[in-house]
Amino acid sequence: MTNQQQADQMRSGAGFIAALDQSGGSTPKALRLYGIGEDAYASEAEMFDLIHAMRARIAQAPAFSGEKVIGAILFEMTMDREIGGKPAGDFLWEDRGVVPFLKVDKGLAEAADGVRLMKPIGGLNDLLDRAVAKRMFGTKMRSVIDAANPGGIAANVAQQFEIGQAILAKGLVPIIEPEVTISISDKAAAEDLLLAEIAGQLDALGDGKDVMLKLTLPSTPNLYRPLVEHPRVMRVVALSGGYSRDEANAKLAQNAGVIASFSRALTEGLSADQSDAEFNATLAATIDSIYQASVAG
Repeated sequence: MTNQQQADQMRSGAGFIAALDQSGGSTPKALRLYGIGEDAYASEAEMFDLIHAMRARIAQAPAFSGEKVIGAILFEMTMDREIGGKPAGDFLWEDRGVVPFLKVDKGLAEAADGVRLMKPIGGLNDLLDRAVAKRMFGTKMRSVIDAANPGGIAANVAQQFEIGQAILAKGLVPIIEPEVTISISDKAAAEDLLLAEIAGQLDALGDGKDVMLKLTLPSTPNLYRPLVEHPRVMRVVALSGGYSRDEANAKLAQNAGVIASFSRALTEGLSADQSDAEFNATLAATIDSIYQASVAG
């Protein structure tokens, strides 16, 4: 069951959640930005070894601690591996004070009705049991909204909460992530629809069934304030969604009570060929900037 100390940290801790959960599809790009080209590995296994080395280097950096990084989202293969000689989740919590989450979705289905739902998550029950055994606090799953289509957005949010119920039943806290694509022309209208759908689903949750929400930074600052204040919401976190780190930080600071959960914006500026001193200093400055934006509201 949920660790109370971890739950308190997620509800009210100052800081942000690091997203270290690039999957098979996004790993080559993440490695490329880190300075490792596709000619550096000959197989998927080698690719995942390299991305794990990057994540382990981040997790072991002095600045990566619960003082500013209150949680971290892991890819399944990261959960199953070790960092610093310990299972990844144990290392994060016991050594760094960082609450571990597991990405559980298997990618996106084909676009329909202006959204991309999640593909069916085969073996979800077993995966959740493993997550509990590996001492994960919660999970994360992403779907996408590409248009202000009422039916599509309703289906998207309904799918998230339906799977969220299965996650809650295992004693884990789901991070619900219906991402609104930042480049669409009707983004603000889509966000209004999304707010209404999420609020309706939250109102239907029973007492004690608390979730977290991971949302695109809204076009209207503080649009999601009702969700931040909802009794069934442990925390609202924001994804960077393709904004540069400076842009994402500026938008985040305009949304009171919302904290960051950045992926690419967290690793921006890090490189495989940096010395440990350079790497640690770059990451420390990044963590501080995202922390400041997260606590600004």
